Amino acid sequence: MDTSLFERTETVQYCYEFVNGSCPKATRSNSLRFLMYIFMLLTILFTVIGNMLLIISISHFKRLRTPTNYLILSLATADFLLGCVVMPYSMVRSVESCWYLGQLFCKIHSSCDVMLSTVSILHLCFISIDRYYAVCDPLRYKIRMTFFSVQMMIFISWAVSAVFAFVLIFLELNIRGIEEFYIDNIACYGSCTLIFSEISGVVASMISFYIPGVTMLCIYCKIYFVAIKQVRSIKKITNQIQSINENKSRFSRNNERKAAKTLGIVMGVFLICWSPFFICNTIDAFVNYSTPPVLFDALVWFGYLNSAFNPIIYGFFYSWFRKAVIIIWTCKIFKPISSRMDFSYD
Repeated sequence: MDTSLFERTETVQYCYEFVNGSCPKATRSNSLRFLMYIFMLLTILFTVIGNMLLIISISHFKRLRTPTNYLILSLATADFLLGCVVMPYSMVRSVESCWYLGQLFCKIHSSCDVMLSTVSILHLCFISIDRYYAVCDPLRYKIRMTFFSVQMMIFISWAVSAVFAFVLIFLELNIRGIEEFYIDNIACYGSCTLIFSEISGVVASMISFYIPGVTMLCIYCKIYFVAIKQVRSIKKITNQIQSINENKSRFSRNNERKAAKTLGIVMGVFLICWSPFFICNTIDAFVNYSTPPVLFDALVWFGYLNSAFNPIIYGFFYSWFRKAVIIIWTCKIFKPISSRMDFSYD
């Protein structure tokens, strides 16, 4: 009797050994699982701590409460929630290759994941609009970008993202048209796999990534060319006598261009981190879902890294954030007048 097939079957591990229809479990050595946990835990810690420092800095110090920084604050909140609510459960799913928390929580987790990534790119889109008016139309910037308009931008980002994500997942619009394929080939007990049909994958990716991403690229290209013209104009008048007010205005414009450059880098890092996932997610349905699950997991975590990079970028380019972090770490933040500290804002 040939026992080779029997032996191979016996070595297969399942997420739930005594449940019919359980998902097969990927076999990984303990050392590999340990390294994966270490990498993902470090990513989560950097994401949570870095964005928490950014949230505390802008919330506590009155000097930092500007319309642009409120958008940054809301963006950091989305990244912070991603690190607290989504990434820990994704870590267990990625390392163990199983989902042990039930289908309802799987839908909640997937909805939050889609929502927070959409929130991030919508915030970056609104930030690019803010920078456009600051650099290209500075005289009317304060009229256009009021605290009320920023609050509306934040509300739209969160409301649209939440409705889009939860409706998409809970109404199962992502698998509309491929229900039989999903049941026969994907669904199993212990799985939390988010797949899309051809149409839903394209539409969801367009809404969550491609349309806002292209919009941001166009806006920042416009900002770049306007900034170049401003620099040339400033060089032409460097030998002329200028008033103190003109010097202050030039200093303000330089700060606005620096902020646009920094936030442009933030946008660029976001696009680099998430582009591979969204491209793969878009074409997966057209190649008969042949993308290996390991590759999908890797691309998801590469996207998650963006949430850890943002505070590092702010710390590198903004001295106000570095100084605020020092004040927080040295516990000077607990002084009665700490919220009114007047450190350089550049």
